[in-house]
Amino acid sequence: MPQTITQKILAAHCGKKEVVPGEVIEANIDVLMMHDITSSSAIKLLKTEFKNKIAQSLKVVVVPDHYVPNKDIKSAILYQELFNFAKEHNLKYFYSIEGGNYGVCHVMLPEEGHILPGNVIVGGDSHTCTYGALGAFSTGIGTTEVGNVLATGKLWFRVPKTIKINVSGKMPKNVMAKDIFLKVVGDIGVDGALYQAMEWCGDTIENMSIDERFTLTNMAIEAGAKSGIIAPDKKTLDYISKRNPNAKFNIFKSDKDANYEKIININAGKLVPLVAKPDLPSNVVAAKDLKNIKINQAYIGGCTGGKWNDFVATAQVLKGKKIAPNVRLLIVPSTAKIQRKIVNEGLYNIFMDAGGIMSAPTCGACLGGYMGVLGPKEVAISSTNRNFKGRMGDLTAEVYLASPKTVAASAIKGYIEGSLNVR
Repeated sequence: MPQTITQKILAAHCGKKEVVPGEVIEANIDVLMMHDITSSSAIKLLKTEFKNKIAQSLKVVVVPDHYVPNKDIKSAILYQELFNFAKEHNLKYFYSIEGGNYGVCHVMLPEEGHILPGNVIVGGDSHTCTYGALGAFSTGIGTTEVGNVLATGKLWFRVPKTIKINVSGKMPKNVMAKDIFLKVVGDIGVDGALYQAMEWCGDTIENMSIDERFTLTNMAIEAGAKSGIIAPDKKTLDYISKRNPNAKFNIFKSDKDANYEKIININAGKLVPLVAKPDLPSNVVAAKDLKNIKINQAYIGGCTGGKWNDFVATAQVLKGKKIAPNVRLLIVPSTAKIQRKIVNEGLYNIFMDAGGIMSAPTCGACLGGYMGVLGPKEVAISSTNRNFKGRMGDLTAEVYLASPKTVAASAIKGYIEGSLNVR
């Protein structure tokens, strides 16, 4: 029977030749990601129900990132608990601020070579679907499931149906991957891919950088999807060989006659900069239609918009320009390595000369934690992935989602803007 890439990966991990959508399977897990917010209950479960023993077959990668550097006593306690857990179990892959090599989990894991094509990866965070950009099946799970995976190295899944999204054509210079995803979620809604895999393909995707591909798979959950995935190609293999040259893995690709729940075709050449208005990622309009929306804050960071290519794009817009009066521009690199690269390659000066401020890597303001929390009735435009009411601060604040280029252009104008000339 013809199979999608998702079906093939899941079949390989449950010892079957093939699986069908809707089938319930128990799959072997290759990698479990843990961070500081959702791990506490899982750690307690491992101790009380599983004699505090971690499955030998499981690779555990621990990345405290949400409130790091610790913002208060409660966050310090969460960090301390995760730190002690990692040391107690002598976990090899613990990326902590003490060593200086740390950052946002969904950028750290690929950056450090932990994501391989054909793997099954789960994590205690909804945006674990990010890793599908490298041809893996990856999805977020709850804290109880994290505890069970820690102990058993296995997890049950219902095999998802797949939506195929074919993107063709050359993107305009002021359009990014974020705009492509906003186009899709704007059309199908936040439940339009409910418990399905979003498989991205087409020449636009093939010509896209790995960082931009991560944006597409990262936001799959915003359409209700179980996962996002892109078949491996030469760019994928080059990316992995630079980070994990001795890695062994299996490459899977969808059969040409595989069955899809739906096929969506997009002409990238006709896209314009898009913005998701409050309070849903699917509330999408053209940026040019929002020029009456004045902003207080422009935020470029997070697992969606804090990657290296996101800052290159930001610098293209900001170079030689100044942000508008009364607008604060926050630049938040997602890992320490990206932060260093920003400084070494001159982007830091571009951002500072424009009037921006750069912080240490953190999830921070993306979830309303700190380092950019919004006050009453403030308006922000952000390169992050969610704009729910109260997501980044006060319940009366408003968050608009856009690409890094659109965020930067808006910071310059002082209102939402997507049509500035881009080098």
